[in-house]
This record gives sequence, C-alpha cells and structure tokens, in this order.
Amino acid sequence: MAGNTEPERIEALVIGAGFAGLYLLHKLRGLGIPAMALEAGDGVGGTWYWNRYPGARCDVESMQYSFGFSEELQQAWNWSERFAAQPEILRYANHVADRLDLRRDISFKTRAVAAAWDAAAARWLVETDTGRRISARHLILATGCLSAARLPDIPGIADFAGRIYHTGQWPHEGVDFTGQRVAIIGTGSSAIQAIPVIAQQAAQLTVFQRTPNFSIPSRNGPMTEDYAESWKRDYPAKRAAARRMRTGILYNLSQTPAMSVSEAERRAEYERRWAAGGTAFMAAFSDLLTNREANDTAADFVREKIRGLVHDPEVAEILLPRNHPIGTKRICVDTAYYETFNLPHVKLVDVRNHPITRITPEGVEAGGAAHAVDCIVFATGFDAMTGTILAIDIRGRDGVAMREAWADGPRTHLGLMVAGFPNLFLITGPGSPSVLSNMIVSIEQHVDWVCDALAHLGRQGQGVMETTLKAQEDWVAHVNEVAHRTLYPQANSWYMGANIPGKPQLFMPYVGGVGTYRQICDDIAAQGYPGFAFTPAAQVRAAE
Repeated sequence: MAGNTEPERIEALVIGAGFAGLYLLHKLRGLGIPAMALEAGDGVGGTWYWNRYPGARCDVESMQYSFGFSEELQQAWNWSERFAAQPEILRYANHVADRLDLRRDISFKTRAVAAAWDAAAARWLVETDTGRRISARHLILATGCLSAARLPDIPGIADFAGRIYHTGQWPHEGVDFTGQRVAIIGTGSSAIQAIPVIAQQAAQLTVFQRTPNFSIPSRNGPMTEDYAESWKRDYPAKRAAARRMRTGILYNLSQTPAMSVSEAERRAEYERRWAAGGTAFMAAFSDLLTNREANDTAADFVREKIRGLVHDPEVAEILLPRNHPIGTKRICVDTAYYETFNLPHVKLVDVRNHPITRITPEGVEAGGAAHAVDCIVFATGFDAMTGTILAIDIRGRDGVAMREAWADGPRTHLGLMVAGFPNLFLITGPGSPSVLSNMIVSIEQHVDWVCDALAHLGRQGQGVMETTLKAQEDWVAHVNEVAHRTLYPQANSWYMGANIPGKPQLFMPYVGGVGTYRQICDDIAAQGYPGFAFTPAAQVRAAE
C-alpha cells in the first residue's frame, strides 16, 4: 500500500455507520475495546442515508424495525406510521447516534478503498480515499447488503440530454418532477414504492418493466397510541419471540399446510391476509415456500387481485408475475402500485418482449419505438450482499484478494468470517439470514456474536481468530442444501446474484430461519468456537 507515514492504530475498525456500525460502536465501547468507524457519507443511517427516493419506506412494521438492545431507546422513540418512511427512519438513526454519543468515533466522508492483512504484525492495514492509513487488530465490515447501486449496461446512457437518477443514490435535496416526462426503468421494490409517488407529480410517466414482481398492499396508516403501547408495555417478551421466528418478525405464522384445508378456507385466509396487508401474507400457510402446489394457490390469488385492480386487461396481463413462485423473490409491499396504472398519463412498456435497445439524447428506445422523456429514473437494484464488500480491495493471507477467494461465489462460515482472512468479520454477510429477515434483528445478533468473540479472545489471551476452510465449506454446503429444500432457487433473483451479468450464481442468504441460525451460532460460542482457529496474543506480540 502507498504511503510512508506511520498509520493510525486502533483495536477495532468498523466500515460503515448504518444500524450495524452504530450498534458495533456502542457495543465495543461497552467492552472497553477502542474502536472507530469509517463512513463514506456525511451522516449516519446507511441504507436509509442513501435511499431517499420518493416513497422509500420500510416493509417491516415500525414497532419492530428498531433496536431492541436498549429498553430506554425503545421506550423513548415514537413512530408516526405503521410502516415508517425513509425520513423518519433516518431521524431515528440520528437519534440513536446522538443519544449514545457515537459521532465522536465516526470519520465521515471517508471511504475504505483497500485493506491488507499484515501477517507479521497480525493487523489489518486499511487505506482510505482521503489518504488516511489505519492499522487495526480487527476489521469489521458493516457495509450493508443493499448499498452498491448499479446501472444496467444500456448503450447511450452517457448521451442522454436530460437528468438521470438512481433510486439508491438519490439527491439529498430531492427532485421535483412536476410537469416532467419521466421514465422509470425497473419494477422491483424501490420502483414499486416510487412509481405511485412520482405519478402524482409527473406530467407523463413511462414504466419500463422486464420482470413483474408480486406485491401486497401495505395498508399503511398512522401509528395509533394503542398499537404502540401494546408493544411498549411488553417489548422484552415480544423481542424474544421475534428472535425465534424464521424472519425475525413477530406475526401470526400458520402451522397449517395449504392443501390440508378446503379451497374456500384457503381463499378466506388469503383474503384476511390481503386485507391486513404486509409481508405476513406469506405466512398464511406453513408450506408456501416449500410446496409448489401450495405456492401456486397463493400466486393465483394475488394474480387475480392484480386483474381486479388494473382496469385495462392487457396492462394487467403484463403486470402478472409468472416466472417465479411467489415469495422466492423479495415480495414487495405497496401503496396503490397497481392502481397507478389506471391513470391516463401512466404507460407500461413490456421490455421482455420489447427490449430497450439504447438510450438516446431524447429518451429511451424499446422494441423499435422511441419514448421521449425529460429524465430517467433507474430502479435497477444493487449488487446485493457482496457488492459493498468487493468494492474494497481486501487482501488476506499471502495477498489473496477477496474477489479471487469469491470468484465462484461468496463463501463464508456463518456469514461471519471468510477462510484466509483472519480477524475480519462480516455483519449480515452472505451465508446468514440477513436480507430474508428483519435486518435489525439480524444485525443485533451478529454484532452481539462478534463482540462476544472478541471478548473471548481477550479472556483467553488469543490474538487472532479465523475460520477453518473445512468449517466454511461445510457451512456453504449446508446453506445451499437448505435453500434447495425450498422453492427459492426456482427464481432468478438477486438472492442468487442473477441481476448482475457475469456474477457467479450461488444462493447467498441462509433460509433456515433466524431462530435456527441464532441457536447454531450460540451453540458454537458455548462450545468454545469449533470451526475456528486461534493464535495466542503472546505469539503475535513476539512476531511484531
């Protein structure tokens, strides 16, 4: 690495100041471990700092999308809506940072660009885009799963004469689409949230859809005092129950297989879940993600609902998802998404049958037709789970690059460590429940486990911790074995890396469930960390 000056020294260096980074700083401080965080943005919040597009909103209920480690924190904060919008979640992140006095340990506008393991010193040497060099005993990546925004490789993007936006890198000052002809490319979760809001402003909105997604109405509304109080008076018990759930979200999870009841009973349950709103729709029956026949009943129900919401039968047919079982791609939650296509100034273009060929100075060409627009919104997603990690040139033992170690797809032990990269920890990395769960529940579990491991190192006089290759490969095999017991691999989803051309396809999140995963991690810690190798601190000091 470049630079002749002596690097700053710290015991633990955290990359990222989203919810994971914030909790890490608080937890490490409590353990007496000197730590600091680097954050590329000029504020805290992570995903909620960057994703400011119109309609951005959490799909986990507000009362559950918050930290549970502090009774004081969860009693002090009051949410205004059932599903909080981005500005309110960002205010919450800032509230946490201020209440816990975390900013003094965060270096903003500082991006880690490279990290190399110095085997002799048993430390990570990290280089930043500002020229700072930092030597850390432990490097903890709290870089987020959905932060590496990507633009599709469409010819002519640079030639467009209007403004271009990406939902994941939205201007902080906001955008006024009043009177504008707007194109939005993509119909994933962020587009499904943004389209109804942009349609309220734009003079014309043209939506370019390649793959339709299933979406369930959120039934969002103001937070009632009674509902908030029902959580606050029993938060400890509710949090404990949520941590045992498959998704880390507390809701009514049916134990009944779909085909064990009559068609009328199934329909009544789907109607009840649809009316209630939210992702709990997928918990209507116990086998919707493992039995294709059962899944088809839920998918057919939602397709029927879409036909009823969209007035033009031809437009409705284009919006019907048919190429994946419901729930095997991230199921979306919306407010009047399908109804938006009934508006006279909103047009849907099916780019699966009429592909986008290029961007011109005037707009978008698709299927031989030219669509003149003033601005283009790319809602084309992220290089999920690995993009922010591989954006840093990380080199472990013998100079092996993480990108090289993951050439055939990401390989981790528990989503927490990577063989050949000692003292490097991932928070909600590939191989953990992460994006299939309430992220804050998974973040807290990972941070607690990592910090407990660091405390264990201190107590045992150990200086280096790393996973063994065998433990890693066994875990990767287990993650994929569990995934293939379900319908998830039947979808060409970003869970598989399928949205990134050339990205190796390996099922990345652990579908075994938050509760099961937590027990596995707890058992490993209780047994003295089998599957991990340790080097005594005295041996490390002797080598320095």
